[in-house]
Amino acid sequence: MTETALGAIRPLVGMVHLPALPGAPGFEDREAVREHALADARTLADVGVDALVVENFGDAPFYPDDVPAHVVAEMTAVTRAITDAVDCPVGVNVLRNDATAAVSVAAAADADFVRVNVHTGARLTDQGIVEGRAHETVRLRERIDADVSILADVAVKHSAPLAARGVAEIVGDTIERGHADGVVVSGVGTGSETDAPDVEAVAAARDAVDPTVPVFVGSGVTSETAASLLDIADGLIVGTALKAGGAVENPVDRDRVAQLVAAVR
Repeated sequence: MTETALGAIRPLVGMVHLPALPGAPGFEDREAVREHALADARTLADVGVDALVVENFGDAPFYPDDVPAHVVAEMTAVTRAITDAVDCPVGVNVLRNDATAAVSVAAAADADFVRVNVHTGARLTDQGIVEGRAHETVRLRERIDADVSILADVAVKHSAPLAARGVAEIVGDTIERGHADGVVVSGVGTGSETDAPDVEAVAAARDAVDPTVPVFVGSGVTSETAASLLDIADGLIVGTALKAGGAVENPVDRDRVAQLVAAVR
């Protein structure tokens, strides 16, 4: 999956955080949203990241699972503009946890993969209890013939477990019963460091189930930590560290991207 869906061994994946979309607090201008997204996507791709994820990061407060049709339409249009503009794999994440929308957007926009925050099990979040819908997501992918891979978080940021479960059990269910093509392990919040022991535990659990399924670090990666994390994980998903001033709401900074690409290479 790592080679076919993301185009590289040990891929570096850059985040394209969309500003507030129409209907969300803070929305200002539709064309400005697309220009911002395209500028970030082109910078990331030009400097050398291996893949991108388009995410409606500016839409807080997030719908727990089913976003309105106008959000799906807007993300499809923006994602299609990005897939036309860059020559690298593109993924989609529809916050908070609308995997049906993500797969639909990816299929319509000719994207390559999706990230699903809660694919199996359930987590307590600021949107309430968010439940995984792997049974719907995987069947939808087959039904609409969407050639997209599923990257699933195993303990998504900004959430807490509802009950104690071991890492091995969570990872095993995500891969074996949820049919995830890759798993993501993150810190506690956006930009928060992902602890190496947590990555090691997820990687070990993955090895026991299916060593071919890649493990991605999903938050807190910097140019200082990237190489050591890639000694454990198979890929990195990076957003905050690539933004001007290290602030997640700012545009992507070309120099910061170059520094991280150099550290990974």
